[in-house]
Amino acid sequence: MEDPKILRQMREEWNERACEDANYYVAFGRRGQEDEEFFSTAADVVRSLEAELKRLPACPEGWAALEIGCGPGRLMRPMSRHFREIHGVDVSDQMVRLAEQKLRGIPHARAHVTSDSSLGMLADDSFDFVYSYAVFQHIPSREVVLQYLREARRVLRPDGILRCQINGLPEQAARYTTWSGVRIPAADVVELARRHDFQLLALEGVSTQYMWTTWRKKPAGWRESLRGRAVSPSARIRNISNAHSGEPLVPAEGPMAAASLWIEQLPEDCDLIDLVVTIDGKPGRLGYLGPPAWDGIHQLNVALPPQTRSGLVPLVLHWLDAPLSPPAWLRVIPAGPAVPRVCSVTDGVNLLSGTRIESGSVKVTLEEVAHPEWFEATMDGLPVREIDFFCTDPLTRRFEVNFRLPEELASGGHLLHMRLGKREFAPVSLRV
Repeated sequence: MEDPKILRQMREEWNERACEDANYYVAFGRRGQEDEEFFSTAADVVRSLEAELKRLPACPEGWAALEIGCGPGRLMRPMSRHFREIHGVDVSDQMVRLAEQKLRGIPHARAHVTSDSSLGMLADDSFDFVYSYAVFQHIPSREVVLQYLREARRVLRPDGILRCQINGLPEQAARYTTWSGVRIPAADVVELARRHDFQLLALEGVSTQYMWTTWRKKPAGWRESLRGRAVSPSARIRNISNAHSGEPLVPAEGPMAAASLWIEQLPEDCDLIDLVVTIDGKPGRLGYLGPPAWDGIHQLNVALPPQTRSGLVPLVLHWLDAPLSPPAWLRVIPAGPAVPRVCSVTDGVNLLSGTRIESGSVKVTLEEVAHPEWFEATMDGLPVREIDFFCTDPLTRRFEVNFRLPEELASGGHLLHMRLGKREFAPVSLRV
C-alpha cells in the first residue's frame, strides 16, 4: 500500500522546486533557463518517444496519449502534434499550473493534478500511448512506481504502448528521497512485464540511471495462453550486423559487443521474455525488438554473452523453448584494448554552461575506465578538492567524476590537467 506521508512529501517538495526554478529541476541543465532553451533540451527524448509510435495500430480518428509526471509540459508540448488529445498528470499542483500556462494554444492538451499514484480521473482503455521520463527516478517509494505501472495498464487500450524510463542503477541501502529516488533492477522490470501480461519489446540501458523499457498491453492471461504452443523453425535470419556500426562483425566484449538480427516471418507474439538467442550455445542479453519494417523484417538486438570466443560462431533463435530459425553464423573478432577518454567537462551544476564554471564545481565524464580511483586533477598546478565518482554505465565503463575547484583559484581563464594513473589527458581550458 502507498504511504500517504510519501505522497504528501512528493507534492510539497516538488511544489517548492516548481516555485524556486521549475525549468532547472525538470531539465537539470542550467538555472534560470528561458523557455526557448528549456524546451529545446527535450529534443532527444522526444525523438526516442516518436520512434516508438511506429508500434501503434492505425487509428483514423487519431491517437490519445498520457504523460505520467508531466511537470511544466516540456514533453507534452512537442508530443501534442502526434495526437488528437494528450493528457498529463503530476502530483505537484504548481507544476500543473505552469503546464497549463505553457500549453496555452494547444486545446487538445490537458494537465491534471493527481492526489496519489492512481489515475482515477482517467477511464479504462482510454489511451494508445503512455509515456514517462525522469519521473520514476525521483519517486522514493517502489510501491508508488509499481502503482503507476499498474494504472498505465488499466488506462491503455488493447495493443497500446507504454514507454518509460526507470532508474536501473544497482539498489542501495541508503534512504531514497524525492530527488534520488528508488532504483529498480532490470530483472524486476522483466518480472513486472511478465506478471501483468505485457509484451516486453525493449529494455535498454540496463544497470544505468536512464534505463528505458517499452511494453505493449496484451489481454489478461495472454502469456499463459502461449504455453504448449507448437513452434516450428519458420523464421529466417536474413542478416546479422553490429548493432552500433552496421558492420558484419562484432567484438567479443566491450561497448560494441552487440549484434542486430534482421528476421523475417517472426511471429507477432514474440517478445524479449520468451525469445532467446544463443551464441555459441550461450544465451545473449536481448535489448530491443523493433516493429516490422515495410518488408516485414524485424530488428532484434542482442548483447554477446561474456567470454564469447572469436571466429565464426553459431547463432540460434529460440522461442518458447524451441528453435524458431535455422542456425546462422556470427563473425566475432577479438576486442581492442580499452582506451580511457574524456567525453565531457562541464560545470558541476549548470551543465549547459559547458566549460564556463559558475558553481565552483566541475563534472568530468570518462569512458572505458577500469580504475576511477586513479583520477587526479589540477587547475594551474593547484590540486582540486573533494573528488568523488560513480559509474553511470557499466557496459561502457562510463564514470562521472565531480570535484571542487581549489579555494585560492581566482576568476578568469585556467587550465585543467587530468590524469588517470599513467595516462595524461589533453589539458582543457576553463573559465571560472
